[in-house]
Amino acid sequence: MHTTAHRLAQPIKLYRHRLSGHSHRVELFLSLLGLPYELIDVDLAGKAHKSDAFLRLNPLGQVPVIDDAGTVIADSNAILVYLAGRYDDGHWLPRDPLAAARVQRWLSVAAGQIASGPAAARLVNVFGAKLDADALIAKSHALFAVMEQELTESAYLAGLVPTLADIACYSYIAHAPEGGVSLDGYPRLRAWLAHIEALPGFVAMASTPVGLAA
Repeated sequence: MHTTAHRLAQPIKLYRHRLSGHSHRVELFLSLLGLPYELIDVDLAGKAHKSDAFLRLNPLGQVPVIDDAGTVIADSNAILVYLAGRYDDGHWLPRDPLAAARVQRWLSVAAGQIASGPAAARLVNVFGAKLDADALIAKSHALFAVMEQELTESAYLAGLVPTLADIACYSYIAHAPEGGVSLDGYPRLRAWLAHIEALPGFVAMASTPVGLAA
C-alpha cells in the first residue's frame, strides 16, 4: 500500500450522517490515507442540512461535505478525487489515462446503479422511504451479477490493487443486506468486501438504525 500519514495544520472537517454510505466512503478514504479528520454530524431529521449555514457549504443541501483548511468540497465522489489528487501519489487515482478511465467507470456506477439500486433499497428499511423495494432489490441483484463476473479478472474492481473505484462502491454494497439484498450468492463480491476490510486504516460504517430511522 502507498498510504502514508500526513501532517496537516488542522484536521479536515467532514460533515456527515453516520448512516450515510456517501459519508462513509469519504471517512474510509480519509482513514486509509492516514489524514487527521474531525467528524461533524449533521442532523438530517432536524433539517440541519437545509439550514442557511449548511447551504453555504453545499447549496444542494446534501452530505457529505469537507472543509480542508478553508477549501470546501461537496459530493462524495468529488471529495474522493480531491483527496487523492491532493494527498496521494497516484495510487488511488492512477494518472495513466486507461487506468484512470477504469476507475472513473466505477465512480459512475457508484453514482448510478449503486445509488439507484442497493443504496435506494436500503433507504426503505433504514429510513422508511416510500419506494418499490422489490424493484430495487431486483435491480441490485442485476448489478451484483455483473460485478461478480468482473471480479473473476482481479481482486479489485479496476485492477490488481485497490483504487478509488473500490472505495466509492464499498459502503452501500457492504450494507446491502440492510435493504433486503442478500450477498449470499456472490462469493467473489464477498471476497472483494473482505479485501477492502483488511486494508490498513479501514473503518466500518454504523449499522444500527438511528437518527432518521428512529
